[in-house]
Amino acid sequence: MSSRTYLTPCQLTQCQVKESDMKLTIFGATGGVGANLTSQAIANGHNVRAVSRHPDKIHQSSPLLEKINGDVLDLALVKSAIEDADTVFCALGMPLMNNDRLRTKGTRNIINAMNQTGVKRLICLSGLGAGDSRTLLPALHRYVLRPTLMRRLYKDHEAQEKLVMQSNLDWTLARPGSFVVGSQTGKYHHGFTAKIADLTFKISREDVADFMLAQLDSDTYARRAVNLSY
Repeated sequence: MSSRTYLTPCQLTQCQVKESDMKLTIFGATGGVGANLTSQAIANGHNVRAVSRHPDKIHQSSPLLEKINGDVLDLALVKSAIEDADTVFCALGMPLMNNDRLRTKGTRNIINAMNQTGVKRLICLSGLGAGDSRTLLPALHRYVLRPTLMRRLYKDHEAQEKLVMQSNLDWTLARPGSFVVGSQTGKYHHGFTAKIADLTFKISREDVADFMLAQLDSDTYARRAVNLSY
């Protein structure tokens, strides 16, 4: 088990925006995690291309931010959005009962576009309970919710993870527990592969974004799926 405390990046209202040479492309930029990735990345001084079908929902305004109106299922648009990027973030999400498998289809397009453009670093949002992490779930989630109400969700996550893991990219998968309303604390368990007594199996979207952005400066979790929880 690994548990690390990250320094919490300053918020947009608390610090001066720094210049950075790092160019990031974020897919799913108006989702819960994607919106936090966007705001935290700008606060850290990164240049951000935020891709969404609803860019009007991106309320930040910054010279570091480029809003792109587009669909991740449009391969030509995806390729254009990641051109010259240093790192690509995939934070795609869908309603629980949706059967469109947007994560899988969109992630396939992202990987194909990255292969075509030569961009190598992918940091991708998945979920705790996908793949081998299913054994870590509490009994109710593992034996009742996962095979019934959340069956489609996990099927999509696992197909997405398979695409990422089989790629030749420099990838990291973030597997957060259930989302809770909270803030960016920078304090959470990550990298655990066995149950820990104080695990809550919950984490805020802000801290998931904190972890994903922290991977820009670390290769600790290169080509690994990382479980996250308070």
